[in-house]
Amino acid sequence: MKKEILKSLISEAVADKDLKIIAEKIFEKQRISDEDALLLFEKGSLSFLGTLANYIREDLHGDKTYFNRNFHIEPTNVCVFACKFCSYSRLYAHRDEGWELSMQQMLDIVKSYDGKPITEVHIVGGVHPKMNLEFFCELLQKIKQHRPELHIKGFTAVELDYMFRKAKLSIEEGMKKIHQAGLDSLPGGGAEIFHPEIREQICDDKVDTNGWLHIHEAAHNLGMHTNATMLYGHIEKYRHRIDHMRRLRELQDRTNGFNTFIPLKFRNRNNDMSDVTESSIVEDMKMYAVARIYLDNFPHLKAYWPMLGRQNAQLSLSFGVNDIDGTIDDSTKIYSMAGSEEQNPAMTTEELVTLIKQVKRSPVERDTLYNVVKDYSKTDFEKEKFDVLLN
Repeated sequence: MKKEILKSLISEAVADKDLKIIAEKIFEKQRISDEDALLLFEKGSLSFLGTLANYIREDLHGDKTYFNRNFHIEPTNVCVFACKFCSYSRLYAHRDEGWELSMQQMLDIVKSYDGKPITEVHIVGGVHPKMNLEFFCELLQKIKQHRPELHIKGFTAVELDYMFRKAKLSIEEGMKKIHQAGLDSLPGGGAEIFHPEIREQICDDKVDTNGWLHIHEAAHNLGMHTNATMLYGHIEKYRHRIDHMRRLRELQDRTNGFNTFIPLKFRNRNNDMSDVTESSIVEDMKMYAVARIYLDNFPHLKAYWPMLGRQNAQLSLSFGVNDIDGTIDDSTKIYSMAGSEEQNPAMTTEELVTLIKQVKRSPVERDTLYNVVKDYSKTDFEKEKFDVLLN
C-alpha cells in the first residue's frame, strides 16, 4: 500500500499522538528510539504494529519471502552448561542419557545428501568437553573436501567461546582458525537475553553478553556473516527486549555483518522454567513487528517455522517477517523437545512454496547469504508433474 494512503489511514484510526509521531518517523525512514520501541510494545495495537512492520517489509523486499534448502547436524546434546530454559541438553555428568555422534557419523549424514540440491548444513549442539576446536576443525575440513560448495553455518557463540578458551586462544585467533578450516558463517544461537538482570537468572554459567557480541564482531571482521537471535516470552520485560536489540543494532552499525534477526519463542516443556506461561500468539506477532521496526539496519527478519508452527509462520509474514528458514530435515530436536508446534520439522520445497503462496507472498529460494537460487513465484508444481507424466 502506498505511503500516503497508509499515513492517512493511521491518522484517522490512531488517537494517540505519540504513536502518530512514531509512525511519521517510520514513513520518513528515521530511526526510532528505545522510548519509542517501549511505547510500541505497551500501546501499539496489533493492527497498528502490523501495518508499520509490513510497510517496512514490503519497502525492503516487496512480497518476496525467502527460504533455503538445508539440513541440520547436531553433534551432541551433552553439555557442560545448565541453562534453565533448555529442554534439549543433558549435563555431561549424565551423558549416558544423551547422544554423541562420531565424526564418521556426521560425515555420513553429509554424504546422505549427495546429489540433492542442498545449499547449507547447519551444525549446532551442546557443549561437549571432548568435542574441542581441533575435532571440529577436522570435521569442517572433511566436509569441505567432500562437498566444497556446501555452505557450513555452525556453532553458537557459546560453543565457540568454550572451544577457544579450552584451546587457550583469543577470540580473534580462534575465529581465524575455525574460519580457515571451513566455517562459512555463524548462526545466532546463545544470545538468549543480553541484559544481566535476566541472563544471570536463566543462563549465568555460559558466555556473557560481551563475549557473545565479541565473537560475532570478530567473525564480521573476517568477512563472515552471522545471524542474531533473542529468546523472548519468559521472565523478561519489554525493556529487556529493547536493550537486547539496541546492542545488536549498535554492533550492526559498526560492522554490517548480521544477515538476519530471529526472535525465538520460549517453550516451557521439559525444562526448569516449566512454571512460566508461554507468550500468546498476539504477543509473538508484536515481537516480530517491533523487531522489524526497531532493527532498521538488519536486512532480514526470520520466523523459525518449526518453532511457531506452519500457520503462525504464515501469519508472521504480515508482521515484518520475510524469511521462514529452510526445508530442514527432521533431525533437529532442539525445539521439538521443548514442546514446539512441529514435532518432526521437515517440509519439502513444494510444501514450503505452497505455504508461502497461500498468503499471497512470492516464494524465493536463497542460499545462506541471500543470493537468489530460484524464484518460485510462477512455478506450478502440478503442471510440472503433469508434463513429466506426458513425457
